[in-house]
Amino acid sequence: MSAYRAVGLLLGVLADSLVGEPRRTAPKRPVALVPKAAAALSDRIGGNGAAVVLTAGSVAVGVLADRIAERRPALRLVTLAAGTWSVLGGARIAVDGTELARELESGDLESARRDISASDPRCTADLDLPALSRASIEIVADQTSAAVVSPLFWGALAGTPGLLGARTAAVLGRRRGARGEPGVVARRLDELAHLVPARLTAMLTTAAAPVVGGSAPSAWRAWRRDAAAHPDPNAGRAEAAFAGALEIRLGGRTVYPAGVAELPVLGAGRNPDAGHVTRAVELSRVVGLCALGVSVVVAALSGLRRR
Repeated sequence: MSAYRAVGLLLGVLADSLVGEPRRTAPKRPVALVPKAAAALSDRIGGNGAAVVLTAGSVAVGVLADRIAERRPALRLVTLAAGTWSVLGGARIAVDGTELARELESGDLESARRDISASDPRCTADLDLPALSRASIEIVADQTSAAVVSPLFWGALAGTPGLLGARTAAVLGRRRGARGEPGVVARRLDELAHLVPARLTAMLTTAAAPVVGGSAPSAWRAWRRDAAAHPDPNAGRAEAAFAGALEIRLGGRTVYPAGVAELPVLGAGRNPDAGHVTRAVELSRVVGLCALGVSVVVAALSGLRRR
């Protein structure tokens, strides 16, 4: 089973890279249906009920898929590869991050504000170039943890049910509800599912920093010094490590529809610019490759323990 998981994850990552994400406005993966399903269910059973039903349902679908493919080796590979492709966000991060960097580099701040608002709840109307660059890098860091490292980690440990459950929890935990925030249950499920992957992301970011011309010592210091003060127990880890790796400052005063949040400053470098957004996308790619390597090892070790 461990060998099938490792190969299935590899094939899924390869499919994510090859198929890619042609347009932001036309998502084609099944994970794009989760927010719509949550909105429909929330009208009937409330946001908390929708979070439980959809997360449990995703895990159940994964269990059923594994059971059907249990005695069919080829189908087992295809199922896990398809499940990995359906939830993985590496290509989406690369496409959206590169587009944001291009917009910021060319001075098209209105387009950057619009694109950031599509994936982040903060108010963008008054953000200047450094603030938009900061928001872009925070989004890249958070999505690297939630949409790449976490599904690969849980896929290695629990196969298709782990992949689908972790990614569903992440999407619901970031979905804007009627008041602009996800429900309490959705947030808690997201926090629990990404407790380990977020810290793994920070560790891999520290290790990968030199590959993109960044600083591993700075990433380590920012992660250990600044992340604990962040109100999000998981996002702060990835963002602090990215800030340190790129030797920039993230965090700080952030305006949301519900009010102003005085977030801790992450990192100790300069204010970011468009070039740092490009480097953040490159760092995300390297972290994703490292996460794939870790997931293969985890899958192998989990297989050995069952013997």
